[in-house]
Amino acid sequence: MVTATRLSDGAVAAVDYRCTAGEMEAPYAEWHEVFSISYVRKGTFGYHARGRATEMVAGSVLVGHAGDEYLCSHDHHVCGDECLAFQLAPELADAISGRPELRRLTALPPLPEMMVLGELGQAAAEGLSDVGLDEAGLLFAARFVEVATGTTERNVTASATERRRAVHAALFMDEYSHREIGLEETAREAGLSLYHFLRSFTKVLGVTPHQYLLRSRLRHAARLLADRERSVTDIAYDVGFGDLSNFVRTFRRAAGMSPRDFRKAAKGERNFLQERLAPPLPR
Repeated sequence: MVTATRLSDGAVAAVDYRCTAGEMEAPYAEWHEVFSISYVRKGTFGYHARGRATEMVAGSVLVGHAGDEYLCSHDHHVCGDECLAFQLAPELADAISGRPELRRLTALPPLPEMMVLGELGQAAAEGLSDVGLDEAGLLFAARFVEVATGTTERNVTASATERRRAVHAALFMDEYSHREIGLEETAREAGLSLYHFLRSFTKVLGVTPHQYLLRSRLRHAARLLADRERSVTDIAYDVGFGDLSNFVRTFRRAAGMSPRDFRKAAKGERNFLQERLAPPLPR
């Protein structure tokens, strides 16, 4: 049995796949509806597509071409496998799958270049990273192209136009950080394609767009926490966080303390500051 949980939508959609099939279950034909690049994070299975059979293990990368028929088999006494799939919109998919050297590619073996970014994607999916899930998917796809084709994008200095557009995008995100802003909307505001925007913005400002958006929200929250009249929950929603637990977790990771403790520090509560600033006693 396979369960597919959609984690995000958009030009780079993320889907969590979990299969509980065992070796006694016969494989059956399935079809890829869209182009996808999947990171196998757990288990093992056989992947049969385009006349090729590949054994997939943790760290492998599965490449699904839109319209292709495929089979998944389980022959190794291991029950179950899990994958994080990034499904690309037609514009992005054509830019990748249309390359001659990638047209017949159905899988990559476990490679450190892909595994580290696959785990970054998983961390983003679990809310453990400030990188957006769509950004992690784009980074994963970009690295896939580099590894599969043996080419690396030249690290050139950002042009004046790139710098201007990155700054414009940052100002846009800061002004509207209280509402939901997706990578696609910000790329349109900057007048760039998704792929080019992510690379350009990160090169110019040193952080990804989602990281900048989160930090803008945290900056606004820090200012508001000095106001005792507003609850922490209200502040979390006012600055753009979708739920309180996500706000508290993200704020604690950034500030090293909870929003409530930060509020105490902002108010200069003497006992709290003494506890935070006092040097540890020698042992």
